Amino acid sequence: MLLTLTNTRVPATDLGYLLHKNPNRVQSFELSFGKAHVFYPEASSDRCTAALLLDVDPVGLVRSRRGPSGEGGMLDQYVNDRPYVASSFMSVAIARIFNSALAGNSKDRPELVTVPLPLSARIGVLPCRGGEQFVRRLFEPLGYQVVAEHHPLDEKFPEWGDGAYYTVEISKNVTLQGLLTHLYVLIPVLDTGKHYWVGKDEVEKLLRHGEGWLQSHPEREAIVSRYLRGFRKLTREALARLTEDESLDPDAEQETKEEQEQAIEAPIRLHDARLQQVAAELKTSGAKRVLDLGCGEGKLVRELLKDKQFEEIVGMDVSYRSLEVAAERLHLDTLPPKQKERIKLIQGSLMYRDKRLTGFDAAAVVEVIEHLDEPRLAAFERVLFEFARPQTAVLTTPNAEYNVKFETLPAGQFRHRDHRFEWTREQFQKWANGVGERFGYAVEFKPVGEEDQQVGAPTQMGVFRQ
Repeated sequence: MLLTLTNTRVPATDLGYLLHKNPNRVQSFELSFGKAHVFYPEASSDRCTAALLLDVDPVGLVRSRRGPSGEGGMLDQYVNDRPYVASSFMSVAIARIFNSALAGNSKDRPELVTVPLPLSARIGVLPCRGGEQFVRRLFEPLGYQVVAEHHPLDEKFPEWGDGAYYTVEISKNVTLQGLLTHLYVLIPVLDTGKHYWVGKDEVEKLLRHGEGWLQSHPEREAIVSRYLRGFRKLTREALARLTEDESLDPDAEQETKEEQEQAIEAPIRLHDARLQQVAAELKTSGAKRVLDLGCGEGKLVRELLKDKQFEEIVGMDVSYRSLEVAAERLHLDTLPPKQKERIKLIQGSLMYRDKRLTGFDAAAVVEVIEHLDEPRLAAFERVLFEFARPQTAVLTTPNAEYNVKFETLPAGQFRHRDHRFEWTREQFQKWANGVGERFGYAVEFKPVGEEDQQVGAPTQMGVFRQ
């Protein structure tokens, strides 16, 4: 099975830096199901193409019980399309061979990671249970131009009809990370099968790689169901969590027509705006050693890692599972040593004094306090402002006044079922100023997100400074 990636922006050979693969030589990799080879059929300043070729061992698959379903010894275990057509094998190869690019990392060209490039991907043979229209329904809403060539079941026997196989090429101005992410998720969706057991971890993978686009995709339900091979319990969980994310930010902007028409900048969702504004405040403070308290799955940590000003970034969360996901999201096992040394993930509670939190320049507390009831909120105040005592603390929480703007949010209901309260701007400022007076901090209040004249911004921020 063959996947090619082409860049036409001069110098096109920057693709090699983004993929971490040298255009001047062939590289081969051992995988559990065979071998993968990376080579460049063309590498000029105007046009550069990287090819990922998988040589799957069908007999080895059967012997290792990784092949298609069926009783031992049945012919269909040996006679099938698995070695020849793009499937979950290709997704695994993308994650293993292009892991740095999939994570959005580039050692030699970091400035290119977030730049949309004129990229195209061509999949030699792609099975599509649903036909060309389904291929288009998956990729066109993401802004891709799609060219699909349908292959007959057998050219020598046209009476057998058309097969389920296509050669598909997609193209768009997009970051390499975005393109690889879409391929990683959607190739198995088109195939409807996977060569490995689908369990709860697959839900985490799907939500992680679907971040920023799956939630608003018109084929969301079909993508989730097919990716998880129709397992109802897992499908329900994944869809519920996607819906839950919507309830966190009912104002999250959907893909616009301009984005679908390959605009350079897509609208910024509220969640992304929060992270970027918090990161900007931390940078302005001059902080070098930073805490992310209630770090969850490491989204802010990942944002801070992009800026070399932050020499030490510690993320703390009470959930061990969230920290595991954060480690995967940050690719801690494959980060260069100097990058890895900047990050530390620790398990801990914001209810108890913790010596590990002392001595930091700044702390971020993003959308956390509204999950605390009154006694735990009082404990948190002392843990952060009395004992940890960073020079700067940046804290965000929902603005309850803005809830009337959310058409899908019933009156009087919180944005998330785990919220213990949601404050108005007056309530938040009264609490924050009281904390500042007790512990020796001055507080500056700032809006996050588009501000309404009557009800303010959807999120409110307090910047505490000693």
